[in-house]
Amino acid sequence: MAIHLKKAHGQLTVVIKLGTSSIVDEKTHEPLLSILSLIVETAIKLHQDGHRVVIVSSGAIGVGLRRMDLDKRPKHLPKVQALAAIGQCKLMSLWDQLFGHVRQPIAQILLTRNDIADRTQYQNAQNTFFELLHMGVIPIVNENDTLAVTEIKFGDNDTLSAITAGMVQADYLFLMTDVDCLYDKNPRTNPDAKAIEVVAEIADLAVDVSSAGSALGTGGMSTKLVAARLATSAGVTTVITKSSKPGNIASIIKYAEAQKAARISSRNSVANLQDEGTPISQTVALSINSLNHTPTSSAFTKTPTRTPPPQLNPEQPPLHTRFLPISHPIRDRYFWILHGLAPHGTIYIDNGAHHALRDKAGLLPIGIVDVDGHFAQQEAVRLVVVKKLASSSHPQNTPIHSPTPNRHSNHNHAHPPLTHSHSYAGPGPVPYELHNPAPLEIGRAVVNYAASEIKRIKGLHSTQIRDTLGYADSEYVALRENIAFFGIEKSRPNTPSLGKAGSDHGDAH
Repeated sequence: MAIHLKKAHGQLTVVIKLGTSSIVDEKTHEPLLSILSLIVETAIKLHQDGHRVVIVSSGAIGVGLRRMDLDKRPKHLPKVQALAAIGQCKLMSLWDQLFGHVRQPIAQILLTRNDIADRTQYQNAQNTFFELLHMGVIPIVNENDTLAVTEIKFGDNDTLSAITAGMVQADYLFLMTDVDCLYDKNPRTNPDAKAIEVVAEIADLAVDVSSAGSALGTGGMSTKLVAARLATSAGVTTVITKSSKPGNIASIIKYAEAQKAARISSRNSVANLQDEGTPISQTVALSINSLNHTPTSSAFTKTPTRTPPPQLNPEQPPLHTRFLPISHPIRDRYFWILHGLAPHGTIYIDNGAHHALRDKAGLLPIGIVDVDGHFAQQEAVRLVVVKKLASSSHPQNTPIHSPTPNRHSNHNHAHPPLTHSHSYAGPGPVPYELHNPAPLEIGRAVVNYAASEIKRIKGLHSTQIRDTLGYADSEYVALRENIAFFGIEKSRPNTPSLGKAGSDHGDAH
């Protein structure tokens, strides 16, 4: 059952993500009290304005280094996890002291991907967030680095913040960084670099993301774009802005809300004009005029007087880049399937199966072309559409033996569209086209059968499952309710290699 956070009219939920470089000095590892104090001040102001706030805070390892007087982050995993345990205590103590000065209660929430891999645990975490926010508490979230290993890590706190924003049904996610906004070029080396204020479609974005994370952190600008893609697919407006100026957050929200109100009012004005019989050409021109604040053309001076839409705030907002959410966001169960679960393998399906899934049918074995990976029943897999070959003897489809996309990489949440570079585990040539068209990843599924079982029943009718396996748990390899799509438009939330345009959209069905 879908869970929703009850909000008063005008009340927003805001997630603020702080990286390690915003919390501790990169060289001395001393806490940056000036920035942390400003963050506290900003969070309190948002609270006073009636909004709810969640903070995703990195920095446990950095604080641990200072506590133990170590110069640099160790490479040995147990030492890193020990430092995280030491630093997390100190970090939460620091947050508690700062918020304690204004009598604001906070709560600690530590997560790993394992904690939300089970649907019930995901909902329990979601309920905990909702109850804390209802109580007026500010949750402070971090990845549980003491327990997390590669297999269960989110990879970086940018990703964690995006998943948190989706889980709490946030309105805004602020990714605080060391630059004011995104630029079309690197501003440090190109004086003519232009700031990018609004991004409607990340796939069309052409920016320089060459900057890496700090020596203490794991993120960089590329991980922030991945997080922005994930969060906007959940309906969350995502903002990149400077961490040393957290006071800008309230101004950016005010500006963004004013723009949103103007767009809604403009759409309503268009609808009213059409209802009253105004020609569509005049309707469009009036709508554009109301948003651009330019004088109305004399061709329309005889249009009846109407109440104009509210004007945008003429004051320029602080520098920032704002990623607009998609119009049909992924919610609840589908968001969990796509982003809460790590895929353990891949099922390749034909176009007929793809169309059936889009028509709300479940996944039958007859539509499965191939299986890759080792996964068990009730585990998540990637769904990839391929063009099935009429014959298996196609020398041009001899597999290229390069590594299968690693589900344990730091970007496993990115879901890159699969191409011919993935490996084929079966004997002989692959049974589908590798180039024309290339395999396309479309979503995720939680399966009713293990990989070894699906390999035996692929291409068969459901009535043949029992004769082949000796049992039939279900006629479907995956039920429709356990299948979530990235979509069919452009690239949300599917994240290709940066610089490439994707081909999916985030409207889950």
